[in-house]
Order: sequence, then structure tokens, then C-alpha cells
Amino acid sequence: MKLLTSRRLFLQRAALLPVGLAAGLTNSPAAFAPIPRVGGSHLKTSLNAYSFLDLLTANAKDPGRGVDLFQICDFCARVNFDAVDLTGYFFPGYPQAPADSYVFRLKRHAFDLGLAISGTGVRNDFVTADPSVRAEGVQRLKTWIEVAAKLGAPTIRAFADSQPPFKNWQEAAGGASREVIEGWLADALREAAEHGKKFGVIIAVQNHGDFISTGAQHLSLLQRVNHDYCAAMVDTGKYNTPDPYADIAFMAPYAVNWQIKELIGTTSDSPRTDLKRLVTIIRRSGYRGYLPIETLASGWKDYDSFVAVPAMLEALRKAIVDTENIQPSSPEK
Repeated sequence: MKLLTSRRLFLQRAALLPVGLAAGLTNSPAAFAPIPRVGGSHLKTSLNAYSFLDLLTANAKDPGRGVDLFQICDFCARVNFDAVDLTGYFFPGYPQAPADSYVFRLKRHAFDLGLAISGTGVRNDFVTADPSVRAEGVQRLKTWIEVAAKLGAPTIRAFADSQPPFKNWQEAAGGASREVIEGWLADALREAAEHGKKFGVIIAVQNHGDFISTGAQHLSLLQRVNHDYCAAMVDTGKYNTPDPYADIAFMAPYAVNWQIKELIGTTSDSPRTDLKRLVTIIRRSGYRGYLPIETLASGWKDYDSFVAVPAMLEALRKAIVDTENIQPSSPEK
């Protein structure tokens, strides 16, 4: 009965989408079930540490420059974020796991500041034709799942797209078909998710405008993974379609984490995100949890993290307040 209900919900949502977005999904043998939500939408703010990319990178090279993750937490406390998303790249020794002493010191520091740790993330390439690279990505996720568990982070972000030196998934895959590549991705993510289940950490698969550039593609992959510890991280700036808001609305019921971007689109000349419209969509899905913002240098003239982040946080807070009376769409009885 639950499977049939999920199937009906999926078909109802697909029917509301533009033809191009829904194409190819209705032949799926079983729809990936939306995440059960109760109590109405409840939204909290978080910062993705990648917003301080240049300063964190500088600090990794020279501890006397830039900022470290402890200072990122201090900043989040000063501007009153609810949480912080601590990207794995900026931990000492990445891609290897940091020492437990460092992890627990950082966890305690965040706790003393009243901050939750909403997630972390690593780099991986599961669209490459090289099976050893895919296997390395699975092992990296497994390693950092255990780090996430020690941090108390409920999610770890995984990519579903190509990574350097490749420019796109077609180049990385060496001519393999999309069907074959999706199988590579699903197998790798399923193995990682099974490890995540042992530690209570969810694999949050991010759309990044390459292999996964539409809501339909995002959901198709999750359906194929078909694991309760693998769900969506919705990157609001990385659906490469005529109406990204439609893709966001389509995927919101499957989201366990977000990246809220200042631009709605995949190029530097994309329009600014209408945060009120975006948060309305999120509230209608019934989502309860963190909304991490991620500002990028490509979205701002004379980019300064210490200016850009508070400005976007203020705008997001206003959107959260302005939409507080929006109720979730009624689920099927």
C-alpha cells in the first residue's frame, strides 16, 4: 500500500511539471518515496563553509592567513546562524580523516557557540569510466561518513557529476551511455548509503549542473539507488533548465539538505534568486530542517565573504518570516 501511495504521489507531481521535466519518469517501476513530514514546515539557517573558499584555502597553506573552521564557527555565532555545514575539504589532512582530537574539539567549539553541524561533504567522481576512481570515491565517502557521525552531522554531500580534470560527464565517461553511467552512480551511492546507515548518516546527492542538471535526472538516480539512507541535496543554483523553480519544487519532497545560492541558474549572469518564492516552495513541501546558504565569488562584484554572507542571511531570514503562514500541500489520504 505504501508503495502504491508513493507511486500515486509521484505521478501527481510529475503531471504538474513541464513535459520536458517529467519525460521518462512515469515508466519507472516504482517511485522513490517522498520523505514523511509532519507538523508543518520548520526552517533553520545554516552556512556552507565553502562560502569562505578563498580564505579557508589560504589558511590551509599558511595558518597565519585567512580563516580556519573554528573561526568560521565564530563568525556563524556572531551573525546568529543556527548551524554550520563544515565542508570536508577544509579539514587538516583531507582527503584522509582528521584526528579524532581535532574532530571532537571542533564539535565542542560549535556546541559551545550554540551551533548545530548540519552536514559535511567530500569530492567524488562516480561518472568516470575508471572503476578505481569510483572505488576511491566510495571509500572516501565511507571514511567521511564516520567523521560526520563523530561530528554529529546528519548528512554528507556526494556529487553525481564529473570532477577535474574532466570538463563534463561525457568526457569523464569515455563515451558510455547515460543508462550505464547512472548504473555506476547508483551502485557506488548504494554501497556508501549502506555504510551510512550503520552510522546514522544520510548520503545527500547534490545536483551540480552536469550529469544531474534537472529534477527528473535527480529523481531518476535516487530511484535507481533505492536506499533509505540516500536522498537529495537540492542545489538551487544548479538546475540547468528554463524554469529551475519547477525542478526545485519537484525535488523538495525528497530533500534532506540544501544549498541556497544567490543566483537561480548555472551561469554568472543568471538572475538573482527570488528567496520569497523559493522559501514558499520549500514550505509547501513541508520541509523541516536547515537551509544552508552558499555564496560564491561568481555571484558578486568585488566579492567579500564577510559582506556577502550576512547580506544573504538577512534576505533569507526575511523570506522565512514572510512565508511563515504558508502551509504544506496536503498529502494524499
